[in-house]
Amino acid sequence: MTGPLVSPAEAPRWLRGLVEVSATLDATTFTRFSVPSTGPARRASVLVLFGADADGPDVLLLRRADTLGSHAGQVAFPGGGAEDGEGPVETALREAREETGVEPSGVRPVALLPELYVPVSGFAVTPVLAHWHRPSPVGPVDYRETAAVARVPVADLADPVNRFQVHRPDGRGGGWRGPAFEVGGLFVWGFTGGLLSVLLDLGGWSREWDHTDVRDLDTALAEHEARTRQAPVADGE
Repeated sequence: MTGPLVSPAEAPRWLRGLVEVSATLDATTFTRFSVPSTGPARRASVLVLFGADADGPDVLLLRRADTLGSHAGQVAFPGGGAEDGEGPVETALREAREETGVEPSGVRPVALLPELYVPVSGFAVTPVLAHWHRPSPVGPVDYRETAAVARVPVADLADPVNRFQVHRPDGRGGGWRGPAFEVGGLFVWGFTGGLLSVLLDLGGWSREWDHTDVRDLDTALAEHEARTRQAPVADGE
């Protein structure tokens, strides 16, 4: 099922638009990749957890440990593969607690977004949109898996100064290109960057930014790491 899990009127006003529009979305809103029709893809979920304070809404992100075998060092939403008998909400909440220590009782899932296929990992990922109505302290539960956890203001993600595109060439004149953010000591790209970019548009938060600012991914990552080496992200920021 894709769409609202609660009445839009039950969501906070600043999140209501995303809950309402969730019923109209399909995977093509977010990606050009389709879940393969031959052979089962591995199911996974991520928790797209929005909270708010006096300065406005924010979203919970983590940075994966540099020692992991896959997606090492990348910024992501809390989440992971489904266990037997789990639905998307159960998976997202369990993984979020295991990775960031977030207390599930303070989280209210409000909508399911379309299942999105990630070819590089072979996962079919269901984003679970949620409202953090009673925030709890968060931080890496296991530093072998999670290097840092942060609450990133939506206003900072939408700031044009923090937005650009990254390109990874394939050596044949093509390659991958997608939106990226550099904010709060985090470099956000790939699946997470693409999903956030669309959600900013759908939520009415996006501002005009320079789509022609396209940077080589490896170079941009190296420059980011050089800038932030002396100022790591504080847990739960």
